[in-house]
Amino acid sequence: MSADSMSRPVLAASAACFRSGKLLLARRANPPQLWTLPGGRVEFGEDAATAALRELKEETGVKAEILGFAGFREVISRRGGSLHFVVLAFAARWLAGEAKPAPELAAVEWIDPGTLDRFETTDGLAEIVENARRIAGA
Repeated sequence: MSADSMSRPVLAASAACFRSGKLLLARRANPPQLWTLPGGRVEFGEDAATAALRELKEETGVKAEILGFAGFREVISRRGGSLHFVVLAFAARWLAGEAKPAPELAAVEWIDPGTLDRFETTDGLAEIVENARRIAGA
């Protein structure tokens, strides 16, 4: 990454994917190894919703459809170097595929959204999941 790109926020997208009322949660393989939604960087020329679906498929093998925008979060850290991500989160409905973690994930799990508080998650995830749950009717 160039020094110039490190001085600007990075746009990312994630998907709160629901299947039969369950939410697909992912645990990152690298520190801080928190539970979160599958997602990653938006590529140049790619819209955020498409990026969310692409990242979901790449990270978990799950194919879904976007139902709506669930909110955003900013991740700013100055530990071990500076980083600033703006993450756009979307509600999604599972279409196909059995969830398996890609190398960047330690685990994936379909959970009851009401049990989210049992997991050590990224900041603000509960609000995003609640918004997505309402959109998805889960």
